[in-house]
Amino acid sequence: MDCYPMPRQHMIRTQIQQRGITNPDVLRALEKVPRHEFVPPDYVARAYEDGPLPIGHGQTISQPYIVAAMTELLRLSANARVLEVGTGSGYQAAILAELIREVYTIEIIEPLYLEARCRLARLAYTNIHLRCGDGYSGWPEYAPFDAIIVTAAPDHIPQPLIDQLAEGGRMIIPVGPQGDYQELWLVERVGGRVKKKRVMRVAFVPLTRHGDGGE
Repeated sequence: MDCYPMPRQHMIRTQIQQRGITNPDVLRALEKVPRHEFVPPDYVARAYEDGPLPIGHGQTISQPYIVAAMTELLRLSANARVLEVGTGSGYQAAILAELIREVYTIEIIEPLYLEARCRLARLAYTNIHLRCGDGYSGWPEYAPFDAIIVTAAPDHIPQPLIDQLAEGGRMIIPVGPQGDYQELWLVERVGGRVKKKRVMRVAFVPLTRHGDGGE
């Protein structure tokens, strides 16, 4: 039984809509997905606060506004196929799954991958495909993707992800060295060309790769 509809509605009204998110499909997805199911038990009471929360292994579930903003920037159609790099808790994947046909999501930290897989199955998400692996290389077997979303920050935009973006597709990715902030970039493939645009300053955990603690 969902005991948190009012906190979720308050989150959407005060954190999301008041900060300029207007896409009705994104707002409906945020209202439907129970964010409290994606945080550790000790943080359930804070699940709808305006900030990231730890989920273990040095990782976080992103601030609700950032999830909403990144999702809206993708401009998703209902039949889209989307790649997510950095499954984490599975919350962003669940939001995407409410909006589109298929989500492909990769998590390099095996315990988080296993937890997310069980959680998403329990919540009856059947259009999310999970993989434990190095997201820097994407998921070429299922490319190209209509959109790509990266939820951890590399120090540059990985070329394999650009290569796996379909014509007309969009990628949203935080980029920069670890510190206070990185830049959120919007990457578009239009007419065979790749366009890049800075969107806003953000703060993400680093993108982990095999060989630097991700195995």
